[in-house]
Amino acid sequence: MSGIDRFVLEGLIYVPMIAALVLVFVPSRRRGIVRWLSVATGVVLLALSLYVFLGYDRGAGAPVFQFAHGYPWLERLGIRFALGVDGFAVPMVLLTGIVSATGALVAMKVEHETKSYYVLLFLLIAGVYGTFVSVDMFFFFLFYELAVVPMYLLIGVWGSTNKEYGALKLVLMLVAGSVLVWIGIIAIWVAAKEGGFPTFDIPTLQANADALFSPTFQRVVFPLIMIGFGVLAGLWPFHTWSPDGHVAAPTTVSMLHAGVLMKLGAFGIIRIGMTLLPSGMEDWALVLFILGTVNVIYGAASALAQRDLKYVIGYSSVSHMGYVLMGIATLEPVGLAGATLQMFSHGVMTALFFAIIGTIYDRAHTRDIDALNGLASRMGWTTAFFVIAGLTSLGLPGLSGFIAELLVFIGAFRTQPVLGVLGVIGAAMTATYMLRLIAKVFFGPRDPKWDRLNDLSLSEGIAATGLLIPIVLIGVYPAPFLDIIDRGVGTLLAVAGG
Repeated sequence: MSGIDRFVLEGLIYVPMIAALVLVFVPSRRRGIVRWLSVATGVVLLALSLYVFLGYDRGAGAPVFQFAHGYPWLERLGIRFALGVDGFAVPMVLLTGIVSATGALVAMKVEHETKSYYVLLFLLIAGVYGTFVSVDMFFFFLFYELAVVPMYLLIGVWGSTNKEYGALKLVLMLVAGSVLVWIGIIAIWVAAKEGGFPTFDIPTLQANADALFSPTFQRVVFPLIMIGFGVLAGLWPFHTWSPDGHVAAPTTVSMLHAGVLMKLGAFGIIRIGMTLLPSGMEDWALVLFILGTVNVIYGAASALAQRDLKYVIGYSSVSHMGYVLMGIATLEPVGLAGATLQMFSHGVMTALFFAIIGTIYDRAHTRDIDALNGLASRMGWTTAFFVIAGLTSLGLPGLSGFIAELLVFIGAFRTQPVLGVLGVIGAAMTATYMLRLIAKVFFGPRDPKWDRLNDLSLSEGIAATGLLIPIVLIGVYPAPFLDIIDRGVGTLLAVAGG
């Protein structure tokens, strides 16, 4: 393993932490330095993320966890600072890099306490990266919490539209979910210790899961993991914090919230629940499948009724995360690959949505769908990017949403065809509210009061383009992503006996 290979995963965690520390010592009045240093940090993170994605060995004989190494931390409890990425984590690392870099660009227009904003943003990003690359349950949970805590201040201080309510509701519900996760993790460690493996190391526990964890134990503990992580994934009926959080959050935080943070929940179900408790997953798969299907239908129906642009996309995110949960619950290679690809596709798509909505709100000072109309005549590039994101959302062939949802539907029809049909109905509902929204806001009768609006700035245009590129690349040629994802899916299902 080369030097950069050994330390690249650590770099993903330490670079945003070091950036946050450096920013603390930059005078607040030096906003230009703060902004460009932050953008440069985002570019470095994107470069490291691309290195991980391109450097992951897809060969049949290559190890599943790559770039892996670690250090002893608290050996008497079996805790190590251990890092590594597999076929599930690599796409999420790239997703985080893309959203972080583009989000740093979009955040350049923040005027109030710019330095503090970026400091908290980079702590959040460090927590996200740490969660995706940790292969020790203790550090997985530690970074998971680090990713959630800064959200309270980011929304409560820099947000809008009931920001105190949205921030408090978000944190309280996510902390409640974290309590369930922590109980589950401690139970897993105690059972492993009694079985002769006093460790938090996920690959070690995965290799010995059947011997360490009885079917009854897995049946009892898995729902703690499923619901605990499911809260962050927007699992119905624990989703209510999400739309309120989206609406209250500033633009960059909305991008990270919907684009990356919600994926931590689904990733946790896979990494901890499905990996270590495969029998429990089988027992509860139908329940997760049903709840995921409710997500799809309920989220789409709720989006149909909204009059605020952010609420539409907030409930749309709940609906689209339902496809992720459905794909996981199929316990089937195609469905699970579709769920992972959907996490990536939805991440870049919804980040693009919120970036564009932030642009519209900055200019028009409203997100009211009834008030906005005919924006295409004044905001051509803004319209183009929003329309492409909308077409991705409804699953247009040639864009990333199509292939991701197709794989989920194939897995669903192979395992639970009735629920698969309901999932397709949810996709039709998505087309209904998305096309209606686009027609009204952008292509309705021109309103002279919006003639003063300016189109995307250079930084906003670069950010939107950076989010658009992977949407098109996956839609046209998804093989490089699926080759990596299949490495994780195949190993996980083989260990689980699938």
